[in-house]
Amino acid sequence: MSEPSDTYSAAAEVGQVRQRRSRLSRMWIGLKKAPPSAMFGMTIIVIYAVFAIFAHWLSPYGQADSSFGAYMPWGDGHLLGTDQIGRDIYSRLIYGAQNTIGIALVTTILSFAIGGSLGLIAAIMRGWVDTILSRLIDVLMAIPGLIFALMLLSIFGSSTWGLILIIAVLDSTRVFRLTRAVSMNVVVMDYVEAARLRGEGLGWVMRREILPNILPPMVAEFGLRFSFVFLTIAALSFLGVGIQPPTADWGSMVRENASLIQFAKYDLKGAITPLLPAGAIALLTVAVNFVVDWFLQKTSGLKE
Repeated sequence: MSEPSDTYSAAAEVGQVRQRRSRLSRMWIGLKKAPPSAMFGMTIIVIYAVFAIFAHWLSPYGQADSSFGAYMPWGDGHLLGTDQIGRDIYSRLIYGAQNTIGIALVTTILSFAIGGSLGLIAAIMRGWVDTILSRLIDVLMAIPGLIFALMLLSIFGSSTWGLILIIAVLDSTRVFRLTRAVSMNVVVMDYVEAARLRGEGLGWVMRREILPNILPPMVAEFGLRFSFVFLTIAALSFLGVGIQPPTADWGSMVRENASLIQFAKYDLKGAITPLLPAGAIALLTVAVNFVVDWFLQKTSGLKE
C-alpha cells in the first residue's frame, strides 16, 4: 500500500498542473480577444525580437564589414545598398535591432531594479527615509534628462555600460515616483501590517505582499519606460554620444546616411535609406504603446 503522504503529494502535483493549464488557457483566451491594435503591436514586437535574437544568422554580412564600395545601390548583392564607408545597410539594420533593443531592454530592467526597490523602501519605511529619497529624486528630476545625460556622457565617456548606467539612473527617478505612489495604497493594508508583526523581513514583505498587488501598473510602466529609453538611446546615438561605431545602431544610422536625402531626385531608393532606421524606431515605439494601452485597459477593469 502507498503511504498517505505519497497520495497527498501526487494529488498536489496534479492540482498544480491543472492550475498551470487553466492559467495558460485563460491567457490564450485573453490574447484571442485582444483588439486589432494590440495584435498588431504584439506581432511587430515578436518580429523585432526574432531579428534581434537571431541577427547573427539572419544578416548576410557582419555589422562592421566595410569591404564593399561606398553608397552602392539597392540590389546587386546588397538588398538596401551600402553606407558611406561600404557597410551593408540591411545587415546593419538587423544588428541595429539587436544592439538598440538589447541595450534599451537592459537599461529599462536596471532602472526598474533601482527605482522600484527605492520606491518600495520609501513606501514601507516612510519617515525620514521617505523624505530623503523623495527630495533626492526631486533634485534629479528637476534637471532635463537629455541634457543631463549629454553632460555625464561627455564627462565619463560613451562606453556601452556607461550609457546603460547613466540612462538607468536618470530614468529610475520616474520609476521611483510611480512605485512609491502605488505602494502607498498597499502598505496600509492589514495583511502587510500582519506580515510585519509576524517578523517578516523587509525584502519578504516587498516581494510577497506589496509587489504582486502593484504589478499591473508596473508592467504597463515598464512598456512605457522601455519606449522612452529606446528613444533616448537613439537620440543620443544620433547626436554622436550614444552607441559608438562600429556597433550598428539605428540612431547613428540615421545620422550617417542623412546626406542621401538631398539626392532624392537622382536616386529615390538611396534617399529612402536614412528613413529606414527612423521608421524602425517609430514602428517599435507605436507597437509597444498599442500593447501597453491594451494591457492597461484590461487590468483596469474598464470595458468599451
